[in-house]
Amino acid sequence: MIFTPTSLAGSYVIDLEPFSDERGWFARFYCKNEFQQIGHAQEWVQLNHSFTTHTGTVRGMHFQLPPFREIKMVRCIAGAIFDVIVDIRKDSPTFLQWTGVELSAANRKMLYIPEGFAHGFQTLTDNCELIYHHSAAYAPGSEGGIRYDDPAIGITWPLPVNNLSARDASHPYLNEHFKGI
Repeated sequence: MIFTPTSLAGSYVIDLEPFSDERGWFARFYCKNEFQQIGHAQEWVQLNHSFTTHTGTVRGMHFQLPPFREIKMVRCIAGAIFDVIVDIRKDSPTFLQWTGVELSAANRKMLYIPEGFAHGFQTLTDNCELIYHHSAAYAPGSEGGIRYDDPAIGITWPLPVNNLSARDASHPYLNEHFKGI
């Protein structure tokens, strides 16, 4: 695996290094020893799989509140998405900055998201499937969200947003009272 830091400290784009032959290819997408190189020592305690039907759909921007903050690793295994993270760590030098990366079945990239980030994505194709690794179990009642179109962050989505859940549409805009997590 090749770990490439993003502009937000602690987050990485991970490229697989497939071994190919006439049968196809094989690649490792997790190795405890290799992940220790980037300081990851936590156990993955939950794995999730999502399916999104239509191009232009946005899911996010979600996060878990302390003490249930989590590390995530996301991989797109069907279709293509624009994956976005926002640094919401209080006292971080990149507080409220965002970065985005295309993840697709074709490019086989993954995104490693440290604790203290909001996460979301937009589908670039129909029928997208994602696999998520989580370092903490989902804690109902300890979830938070930020509006996908919050002007305080200014995410530039590659496509018009044409599908959004009622829950995601109801996330509040940030104000002067938001100090991070």
